[in-house]
Amino acid sequence: MLRFENLGKRFDNHVVFEGLHFASGAGCVALCDENGSGKSTLLGILAGVLDASRGEVWLDGHSLRSAPLKAKAALAYVPDDCMASPFQTGRALLELVASAKGVTLDARTLDIAEQFGLAPHMEKQFEQMSLGTRKKFFLAATTIGQPAVIIADEPGNGLDATARAVLVDLFKRLAVNSTVFFSTHDLALVRACEAKTVGFADLASKTA
Repeated sequence: MLRFENLGKRFDNHVVFEGLHFASGAGCVALCDENGSGKSTLLGILAGVLDASRGEVWLDGHSLRSAPLKAKAALAYVPDDCMASPFQTGRALLELVASAKGVTLDARTLDIAEQFGLAPHMEKQFEQMSLGTRKKFFLAATTIGQPAVIIADEPGNGLDATARAVLVDLFKRLAVNSTVFFSTHDLALVRACEAKTVGFADLASKTA
């Protein structure tokens, strides 16, 4: 469901990474590496918000380079800061994602939002929310439209113990039929999600 080949990124003369390879079907995969290694850059490329300098990414069999609309239709993305339009409300974000995927905002997503404690925040604007609350809205949105690939950058940041438990349950359920690829420094979260761990050295060796 998620595959990339010979992926590389550089900014001017600075090489962030090169020669990365990966392929995975359904399941949880945690990208664990040191700060500054390029984790957020890699996830941004996989989500189609950054361009790779070389290589190619496929989401559910669709190339981000040659079929970007089909590839992104198979994707749910949770960025690190989870800042949508500052004046957009939480409910508007969920409705926008549903509209983009051609579905209605259903009870399953609203139930996840309720489990995350988002009911009092649905009409708040994103500029009024804490990081944790913004993160919860983006995590709830991963249930919309049955995405084949979920990319999440540090999904546990800003979450309290109750919300982390909801996150773990959500990722384990999504991973039954989808690839959940997330970055984290939190090994307890990795273990709770029963995730396979990879680092840049693994991705460069073609054995991931």
